[in-house]
Amino acid sequence: MIFKPFGDSALLIEFEQKITTEINQMVNALCKAIDNETITGIDICIPAYCSVTVLFNPLEISYRTLCRQISNLDFKISKKTIVRTLNIPVCYHKSFSLDFDILQKQTKLKKEEMIEIHKNGTYRVYMMGFLPGFAYIGKLPEALHCKRKANPRQNIPAGSVGIAGQQTGIYPGKSPGGWQIIGRTPLPVFQPESINPFLFKPGDIIKFHDISIDKFRQISNDLSTDKFNLNQIYG
Repeated sequence: MIFKPFGDSALLIEFEQKITTEINQMVNALCKAIDNETITGIDICIPAYCSVTVLFNPLEISYRTLCRQISNLDFKISKKTIVRTLNIPVCYHKSFSLDFDILQKQTKLKKEEMIEIHKNGTYRVYMMGFLPGFAYIGKLPEALHCKRKANPRQNIPAGSVGIAGQQTGIYPGKSPGGWQIIGRTPLPVFQPESINPFLFKPGDIIKFHDISIDKFRQISNDLSTDKFNLNQIYG
């Protein structure tokens, strides 16, 4: 681990700068250990792909003391950690797949091939960020790697499924964004009024499955009338 000051009230802890499951597991294990230790002066611990940012109050704990206390923590990847698997329905209908024409030029794949590759992958939530509830999910198979848009869209609908580089993700609400949009899920990714507002959390395993536009509308209607049980997506 490498410790670096990140302004006057934050500490950046870097692991090897690679996107791997093993390194990301260490990141999450360290965050859990820090949270469990309840070190005085720490405000929040933020995990990323291969680093941890610790926000702290310099009036309550010094940078040097914080580094020392964290470096003394005994943290390991627990084999008892329960990993959730979420099965996410995605409609790849042409009305939702806004960028397949662009992606066909970049990947040299047909739309049906791209859908097949995307939905057959098993992915990991590496980190949360950008927007509340936005999960950075990966890794995409190399055949689907693509560039972000040079000029981001101003308004991407909630639930839009995008890909960029070796990542995929779901926009939790209407927002600007530069990822290539390939479909949409009817599931709510972020519900600020809920006790548990976020659908995803770091470490989750994600699987996508293809649904028709009629099924999309049915799930959307069932959600609006409280007939859809979100527990059915876990497996």
